[in-house]
Amino acid sequence: MKRLTGAAMLAAMMHTPLHAAQHWAASWQASPQAAWHAEDFTLPTGVPAALQRQTVRETARISIGGRRVRVVLSNRYGRQPLTVGEVHIAGANGAQAITFGGARSAVIPAGAPLVSDPIDLPLKALELLQVSIYLPRHTPLSTFHWGAQQTGWIADGNQAAAATLDNPQPLSGRALLSGIWVETMTTARTVAAFGDSITDGNGSTPDRNRRWPDYLAAQLAPDGIAVVNAGISGARLLGDRMGANAASRFGQDVLAQPGMCAVVVLIGINDIGWPQSVFAPREAPMTAQRMIDAYRQLIAQARTHGVRIIGATLPPFEGTQIEGYYTPAKDALRREINRWIRERGEFDAVVDVDALLRDPSHPARMQQRYDSGDHLHPGEAGYQAIALAVQPLLTTSRGSSLR
Repeated sequence: MKRLTGAAMLAAMMHTPLHAAQHWAASWQASPQAAWHAEDFTLPTGVPAALQRQTVRETARISIGGRRVRVVLSNRYGRQPLTVGEVHIAGANGAQAITFGGARSAVIPAGAPLVSDPIDLPLKALELLQVSIYLPRHTPLSTFHWGAQQTGWIADGNQAAAATLDNPQPLSGRALLSGIWVETMTTARTVAAFGDSITDGNGSTPDRNRRWPDYLAAQLAPDGIAVVNAGISGARLLGDRMGANAASRFGQDVLAQPGMCAVVVLIGINDIGWPQSVFAPREAPMTAQRMIDAYRQLIAQARTHGVRIIGATLPPFEGTQIEGYYTPAKDALRREINRWIRERGEFDAVVDVDALLRDPSHPARMQQRYDSGDHLHPGEAGYQAIALAVQPLLTTSRGSSLR
């Protein structure tokens, strides 16, 4: 056999793709965030501080299907390794044990994700999956997801393989599950919805998949385009209380996801509303330039990775009952930011959520038909309208506009 030199070997590798038939796409996501202590913040986490000798079962609706699947667990904000005893995934085609390096148990290093082996499990678009994780040791939930809009369950003992849990207790947030990837037959394409509680789906009916990324996923599934929800309730462009600031998590939550080709950015209302409110009473008022600089950082990150970035204007929020959240000065700042998003042309495209949802006779307020009732978050009609407005920016009458 002829031995190749280092340069020849490198050239051969460049012209012979490894695993050329594999096209992995992120098909579902829950962005990790750091848990906080009850005494440090006005909102509860809604999840236990720790689990031990218990099984967590979570439901997730994927966006596109595939022939094989990987599960991603996260210990991003943990300070110690976490032991996973057993993981099972169940869908319409049955249930299977998930392995990690060929083993059913694994350790998630502190600050890291854990990606499973590929499992042969054919999945359909928009299929509901259940992922069950047994945690045999003391497991602090330092990393979780607050606004699940999906009921999970906790049960004592190892019930990961059980078809039905025995005496489960409801879980309002998400524990370790952060992603589901599928292998497709063609080039993978994933769109991320990056934002705050408006993207995370506050105001929608839990367990019904009626957030705007859910509606968009249903619209794009026939084109083979996946949609993942990278929204975190309370998230901001600048600030780290509920989720890390936008620029610091953008790489992991968006750019590092397999198949990523486009992102819709709908974030910033908390940067305006939080300062001097019950959430951040001692923070100085936000300025337009600070927010614009933060948007430009996201644009720069996306461009260097060849990811199309779509900016969304911020919807109106007069009437919200959160103490100190709305003032006329804050609304003036929102309108200034929206003018920059619409007129400067720095995003690749713009979806005008403000114009879509606002009351024409009272532009500082949301139209009643789109309002969830809290005057800050859209209801399901509003979320569906956002998805319908985003879709044309991602597809054309002749099919997908994404590459």
